[in-house]
Amino acid sequence: MPGPYRIQINVDCRDAHAQAHWWAQTLVGWQVEPTDPDFVQSMIDQGFATDADTQMFRGERVWRGAAAICPEAEAGQLDRQRIVFQEVPEPKVGKLRWHVDVITSGGDIDSIRDDLVARGARYLETNSQGPHSWHVMTDPEGNEFCVSP
Repeated sequence: MPGPYRIQINVDCRDAHAQAHWWAQTLVGWQVEPTDPDFVQSMIDQGFATDADTQMFRGERVWRGAAAICPEAEAGQLDRQRIVFQEVPEPKVGKLRWHVDVITSGGDIDSIRDDLVARGARYLETNSQGPHSWHVMTDPEGNEFCVSP
C-alpha cells in the first residue's frame, strides 16, 4: 500500500486573496505563495488565459479566485504544506464539522485575541476544560477557529 500521504487544506471563501493574506499574517512563519505576474501575462499573451481569469490585488496581477499559503521554509518545494483559498459563489452556511486551532505555544491568548479582532476576526466565546482554556473566534469570512496557549 502506498503512503504515507500528504494533505492540502482547501478553504471555500468569497475573497481568496484577502483570506490568504489574513491567514499568512496570523500563522507565524507562513507566507502567501507568490504569483509571477510575468508568467500570468505570458499565459494571456499566448491565449491560454484571458484578462477575466485574473484580477489586480494590492497592485499586482494575480489569478482570479484562488490563492495559497505555505510555511516560509517550504516555499517552492513540491511537498510543502499548503492551505488553498478558493472562491465559491455561495456564502458559508452553518457550523463546520471541523476547525483550525491556532496554538500559541504559551502566548497570552487574550492579547492575541485582541490583535486578531483588530485585524478583522470576531471573538465568539471563551471555553475551558480543567486547567485549559481557549478562545473561539471566526476569521473575517466567518470560518471558526480557536486560539489556545
